[in-house]
Amino acid sequence: MAPRKVLAGARVVLPTGIVDGGRVLVEGARIAGSGPADAEIIDVSGHWLVPGFVDLHNHGGGGASFTSGTVEEVLKGVHTHRLHGTTTVVASTVTGDMDGLAQRAGLLSELAEQGDIAGIHFEGPFISPCRKGAHSEELLRDPDPAEVRKLIDAARGRAKMVTLATELPGGIASVRLLAEHGVIAAIGHTDATYEQTREAIDAGATVATHLFNAMPALGHRTPGPIAALLEDERVTVELINDGTHLHPASLELAFRHAGAGRVAFITDAMDAAGFGDGRYMLGPLEVEVADGVARLVEGGSIAGSTLTLDRAFQRAVTIDRLPVEDVVAALSANPARLLGMDDKVGSLEPGKDADLVILDADFGIKGVMRRGEWVVEPQLG
Repeated sequence: MAPRKVLAGARVVLPTGIVDGGRVLVEGARIAGSGPADAEIIDVSGHWLVPGFVDLHNHGGGGASFTSGTVEEVLKGVHTHRLHGTTTVVASTVTGDMDGLAQRAGLLSELAEQGDIAGIHFEGPFISPCRKGAHSEELLRDPDPAEVRKLIDAARGRAKMVTLATELPGGIASVRLLAEHGVIAAIGHTDATYEQTREAIDAGATVATHLFNAMPALGHRTPGPIAALLEDERVTVELINDGTHLHPASLELAFRHAGAGRVAFITDAMDAAGFGDGRYMLGPLEVEVADGVARLVEGGSIAGSTLTLDRAFQRAVTIDRLPVEDVVAALSANPARLLGMDDKVGSLEPGKDADLVILDADFGIKGVMRRGEWVVEPQLG
């Protein structure tokens, strides 16, 4: 028989709301609906119990890169984020030459097939030189559908998302191609107008890559992509809630206008997440991390983040004063639904993977379980 555990007494965040003094039964790797009285009882009174976090957009951590590291290094980065409550992670690449990206897709697809990552996100090379951020300009290219297809094929069915500047030649055709193949088309690193963004959404784009960042600012005469992405109910907006990428008022604007059901918190993390300050490489570009903020050595552009999703959670509820259940949706249910994985992860419901996080009253990590196994043993004293 599979081992059974009952986590009892916590404030449990369920899709239907918060249950005080709730119970979650874990049987083997799954959450169960009911079980025998002889199950191991774990008293988590005075704590929060929430589903494991799902990160749509993540380039690495723990000193390891998803964009260039070996299998062992990628697994190290994945484990680093698991220690911070992210039980499901999509590995993101950065702009590179097409052959190199195809090779990287092959390596990452093997890890996806093994269940170590949830899939692959290609961020670049199909982005605007005007909004390149921490991407190498000489390697950028227009989103030719044939080249987009090359990356999808290299990922062997494990491509989850591609970020594009959809206003570029081939952009709309590429969005349609992605939609036809069940891959999320994300609008980002874009210089699109409001009208061009609406055209891309109508063609099938459903995600805004790190809304507000690497796109034109919201204007009263030229509203640009931000207004189009916020107003359309078909779009989920990514937000990097680290206190650097977004002003709290921008975060509030996104939540108010899009609603909690259309927000996905992401890390956009690079190698330094969970590791420390210093010099790193992001693709071919050198990055300096100082006081937890990553910037390109040449030019000073923000180069991803050092964020982990437990910090995004804690900031959202203690500084931004967002409702806990809305934050849980943004960290778990919404990204799981986007990935087509909400039958397995994203909420604490019977039949789903036993992926859960124990938080103390101040929303600090006190335990992490993935598929019924403790990644962080409960620290409940």
